[in-house]
Amino acid sequence: MNKELMEALDILEKEKEISKDTLFDAIENSLMTACKNHFGKADNVKVEIDRETCDFLVYAEREVVATREEVEDKATQIALEDALEISGNAQVGDMIHVEIKSKDFGRIATQNAKNVILQKIREEERSVIYNQYYEKEKDIMTGVVQRYLGKNISINLGKADAMLNESEQVKTENFRPTERIKVYILEVKNTPKGPRISVSRTHPELVKRLFESEVTEIRDGVVEIKSIAREAGSRTKIAVWSNNPNVDAVGACVGVNGSRVNAIVDELRGEKIDIVNWDENPGNLIQNALSPAKIVAVFADPDEKTAKVVVPDYQLSLAIGKEGQNARLAARLTGYKIDIKSETQAKDAPGFRYEDYIDDYDEDYDEYEDYEEDEYGDGSYEEGNDEDGNYADGDFEEEN
Repeated sequence: MNKELMEALDILEKEKEISKDTLFDAIENSLMTACKNHFGKADNVKVEIDRETCDFLVYAEREVVATREEVEDKATQIALEDALEISGNAQVGDMIHVEIKSKDFGRIATQNAKNVILQKIREEERSVIYNQYYEKEKDIMTGVVQRYLGKNISINLGKADAMLNESEQVKTENFRPTERIKVYILEVKNTPKGPRISVSRTHPELVKRLFESEVTEIRDGVVEIKSIAREAGSRTKIAVWSNNPNVDAVGACVGVNGSRVNAIVDELRGEKIDIVNWDENPGNLIQNALSPAKIVAVFADPDEKTAKVVVPDYQLSLAIGKEGQNARLAARLTGYKIDIKSETQAKDAPGFRYEDYIDDYDEDYDEYEDYEEDEYGDGSYEEGNDEDGNYADGDFEEEN
């Protein structure tokens, strides 16, 4: 048994994760290359390696000719007298196997054989690493910040380095070398120099994967993230839905005392996260998406994917958000173009009143709300007074 070769193959298989079969193929090819360099051809050369003992045999198939003078090609022919030394039954015209001693190879042939093995090992190592990280594409991994390359950042992911480009960085985040961060694997490409991995810290899927890793219910499929909208470094809105009526989707994502969502916020360096309930009803979904603002009415058009929203006057700025962020994220989350107006603005705006959606609207009777000024300027909500002039159920009267 060739113990040294066996030990070397075991180490390579363990450290590089390259299968022994691949390594055996590399050795066979290297021996064939050495033969070709030594004899000028290797078409008639065979290599046999015992996978269990690592013992190998290299031989050439040569035709037996009568005399040495008749040998035209030493690589493919052998004289009868030389053949008889190998096989006592050799006859002219037979094909016999002539063993080739690897120690007879010249220095150049040996060096070329070594290069073939090393090249195969490098190719297989790159292939193994590529396959490992290709499986992680569209997932998150923990990496170590190595160094800044201009405005890009090199991230070590273990066996390979990834590049965090400037366009995929959150402007408010600053990293120090050796710092551990989680990144989203955007793309893995196979190149002659090894896998080229692109990662992101701004992708909305990063937040989704973080919730999957923190929230057991999402990982088990009990709670689903139906939609997500993100402005990296500032705010994220996610809409969640539970398959189990006994499981509160929002509560599961928040965790006890906010433990789960706080862990994600910490990883995102303080980015705010709004978690709302998903609803198949567009009106309810839009109302949830605009939280924490209170909503008076929502008029949604599923065909046009537009919605008109009425909010109390004092809630208008909250509904729109700083620089329109809350309304913008709500629009991305729901897929609707949202137009928001306050109650005062909605009175004179077409499409923002109930009567705009009711056929044959009767001004004398409004089944929704009919406000009437009394002598003190109070707003009285009338659903019909009794014969004594007293307010019936549901009457609303403002005090002086």
